[in-house]
Amino acid sequence: MIQIKSLKKVYRLGGETVVALQSVSLDIQKGDFISIIGPSGSGKSTFMNMIGCLDRPDSGKYLLDNEEIGRMKSSQLATIRNEKIGFIFQNFNLIPKLTAFENVELPLIYRGKKVLERRETALEALEKVGLADRAGHLPSQLSGGQQQRVAIARALVGHPPILLADEPTGALDSETSKEILAIMNSLNEQGHTIILITHDLDVAKKAKRVIRIHDGQLYENGGEWFANS
Repeated sequence: MIQIKSLKKVYRLGGETVVALQSVSLDIQKGDFISIIGPSGSGKSTFMNMIGCLDRPDSGKYLLDNEEIGRMKSSQLATIRNEKIGFIFQNFNLIPKLTAFENVELPLIYRGKKVLERRETALEALEKVGLADRAGHLPSQLSGGQQQRVAIARALVGHPPILLADEPTGALDSETSKEILAIMNSLNEQGHTIILITHDLDVAKKAKRVIRIHDGQLYENGGEWFANS
């Protein structure tokens, strides 16, 4: 599904050059559940932006379903993000004035779906995360865990094959984090490819594959750097 070959990204800040990614390579198969773990400044945010088609590499290749992302126009990248990748964020990014249902429905409005289809699809997504009975609640009326479940439902609503989760448990307590990870594991069992970005090793180990990133380089679990960290 995803092939990343010798990907490199360099930022120039003032007179300083920062190498965020150093010729990294990674293959992600359909149905994988992988975590990418690293501290602040390790390059994981840059790598996430590359995988999510939010930024372009300076060199190397990123192939998604055998299409080279780096050569696509901005409009094509927007279509990829809309159709193939569901984004889940640490701070939920829900719109405060919209109900849970309306937040989940929003991506379908952007796609031009008809009212009945939007209603059925949004309620189905909320049902998957166990929140159909909270469809009419505003985010302020929901707990942190419930808000994250709404965010997951919003990511699911377009039926994307890939879920890209950026610190999805970072704002939650340990018990709620377990609930969210259980939902993500269930979604993976249903066929979604999940890429989880985290700084928490306990969270990272819930994935089938653990990838550590350090100084812009990747280390698969079982590798020397991972074992000794």
